[in-house]
Amino acid sequence: MKKKLLLLTALYFSALGNAQSQNRLTSNPAKVAPGQPAAQSGKAADKAGRDTTASLAPYFTQATALTNTPDAEGFIRRWLLLEPINKPNRSNTVFTDSYLRDTFTTTYFPNQFTTIPKNGDKVKVDSQELTWHALESSNFNVKLFRFASGLKKNTYGVLFWAVTIVNSPREVKNVRMAAGSNSGSMWWLNGREAVLLSGDRRMVMDDCVSPRLTINKGKNIIRGAVINGPGMSDFCIRFIDEKGMPVKDLTISYK
Repeated sequence: MKKKLLLLTALYFSALGNAQSQNRLTSNPAKVAPGQPAAQSGKAADKAGRDTTASLAPYFTQATALTNTPDAEGFIRRWLLLEPINKPNRSNTVFTDSYLRDTFTTTYFPNQFTTIPKNGDKVKVDSQELTWHALESSNFNVKLFRFASGLKKNTYGVLFWAVTIVNSPREVKNVRMAAGSNSGSMWWLNGREAVLLSGDRRMVMDDCVSPRLTINKGKNIIRGAVINGPGMSDFCIRFIDEKGMPVKDLTISYK
C-alpha cells in the first residue's frame, strides 16, 4: 500500500512538471534573432533589428506610405525628426532673438538647410552620430521630449531638427504659418524664415504667426529647429488663412 501511494505521488508531480514546462513554452515564445525581419516579431524594427515602435509609443507611430493630410484642425503630424543634438543650457532665459538666430543658423551637419533626409539616414555632429526618424505624431503637438526619451537620448539641453514636405494642388496666397513650441524655435518655408519663437515659453497652439506667405503649387519644404534647456519640449505647426481658418487641402510626405 505504501509503495503504491509513493508511485502515485511520483506520477502526479511528474505530470505537474510537464504541464508547467508546456505553459512556459507557450507563454514565452522564443525571441527574434538579431537581424530577423520585423514581421517575425510583429513589431517595427530599425536596421539593427531593434524594436523602435514600443519605445516611442503611444506618442508616435512609424512612417507609412499611406496618404497623409493635416488633421481636423489643420495641424501637421508627419515629420522627419533628427535625434537631439547636445546643446547644454541650464536655463531657457538665454533664448533671446539674437541667441536663437545665432544658434539656429550655425551649421551642425552637412547640407543642413537643403537636405531632405530619409528614414534611417545618419549625420555626424561633433562626436554624436544621429539618426533621422520618419514618424507620425499621435497628437497635434509633436512631443519631442517623448521622442528623445523613447530612444534613450538626452532630453535636456538639446536641439532638435524637423523636416516635412507639404504638397499643394494649387498656389495658396496670403496664408500664415502658425506655430507653438516649448521652448524656443525657428521655422522656415522653402528656405525662407517664416517665424521665430523666442524666450522661455510653453507650447501654445498658434502662439506666433508668420507674415503672409505663399504655399506653392506642388512641393513645399518646412524646416524647423527647437531648442530646450530644462523641462519638456514639443511643437505644433499649421497654416491658417486670412480668416484664421486652417488650411487643410494639403498632403504631407517624406520625399
